[in-house]
Amino acid sequence: MSAATSDIILERMMALHPKIIDLTLDRMWRLLGALGDPQKDMPPVIHVAGTNGKGSTLAMIRAGLEGAGASAHVYTSPHLARFHERIRLAGTLISEPALTDVLDECYAANGTAAITYFEITTAAALLAFSRTPADYTLLEVGLGGRLDATNVVDEPALCVITPVSIDHQQFLGDTLGAIAGEKAGILKRGVPCVVGRQEDEALEVIEARAAKLGAPLLVHGQHWHVSVEGGRLIFQDEDGLLDLPLPALRGAHQIENAGTALAALRHLQRGEAAFEAAMRDVSWPARMQRLVGGPLVERAGRADVWLDGGHNPAAGEALASVLAEGPDRETHLICGMLNTKDIGGYLRPLAAQARSLHAVSIPGEAATLPAAQTAAAARAAGFEAFEAENIEAAMDRILDQNPDARILICGSLYLAGAVLRENN
Repeated sequence: MSAATSDIILERMMALHPKIIDLTLDRMWRLLGALGDPQKDMPPVIHVAGTNGKGSTLAMIRAGLEGAGASAHVYTSPHLARFHERIRLAGTLISEPALTDVLDECYAANGTAAITYFEITTAAALLAFSRTPADYTLLEVGLGGRLDATNVVDEPALCVITPVSIDHQQFLGDTLGAIAGEKAGILKRGVPCVVGRQEDEALEVIEARAAKLGAPLLVHGQHWHVSVEGGRLIFQDEDGLLDLPLPALRGAHQIENAGTALAALRHLQRGEAAFEAAMRDVSWPARMQRLVGGPLVERAGRADVWLDGGHNPAAGEALASVLAEGPDRETHLICGMLNTKDIGGYLRPLAAQARSLHAVSIPGEAATLPAAQTAAAARAAGFEAFEAENIEAAMDRILDQNPDARILICGSLYLAGAVLRENN
């Protein structure tokens, strides 16, 4: 079966609703009912929400479960290079025939009724999960939580909320408390929730919601602690202390994500093999990922090429912290962003860590911020900034200045996806 078959169905699904995002659960309940309510037949669910770190945290939980011999379905979004990345069945990316089958079934069950692309493809993932045995199902929230298409499981085994920060204000509200309220919408009556580090305003909202539902919380700084000592990760909760290797994902922010994942694995009563594997075996593309092959790396010669998909102010701060750690190479950014993002908030923390920024438009993305506007915002943030026609042209200009540079392509998961597709 041609790999293009699922692409054709997915393109057809894009036309079922005039909006890309329209937060409500009514359409999901209708379609899931027509499909026989597959969300009721999935393996135990771990539901992960948050603004930053939810993908990395989920990846560590998955690595830990698999390292302990358990199997897990995984649903994440968006994909980078290919839609199939969103759905793992018992640890393996969904095959083209399996994906085509569930997409076809969902499309037929929905008919011509309005439904968003994310909703109908989420339903397809849940349908696939209900038909394949596994020990767990890991669901990553797409946007918010309360009205997200993944929020259809009545009794998850565990909820997780990673750090909440300002993002997607047009959908979730323009205060930290309002956004936290949307994230806390995944909480269920009596179901425990692991809570990563939060600002006080966000934590108060999460705690208030949990109290109403009788949902036990396992909160960073209260019920568990994580730190780095002597080049090792130290995690401690009421069950004792864990002394582990640092996570394979780079950056100080990944230490706290690791703590959240370990708290989840502790609650699931997984042992030492799971804790070690969560740190050692985790992989999450486009999170300060060093590219090690492909045309871009060949073009770069002696220079390092890195890729990061963070795109909000908190992600900018985390990335700046990683860049400050080294290595001792002059850093140049190639940046492309969506026009819905707080570009100034993202770029300001990075200005002190980079010699220049070359702005590009994201290829094939209607919502891209034009390169000229990205460059102007970068200058306002303190960068020496230039426009470039594409990533290759930006790289060539940087390499002319410094053939030993560290080149970081950043600003959007959509840009990261374009890079990964083109750099095969």
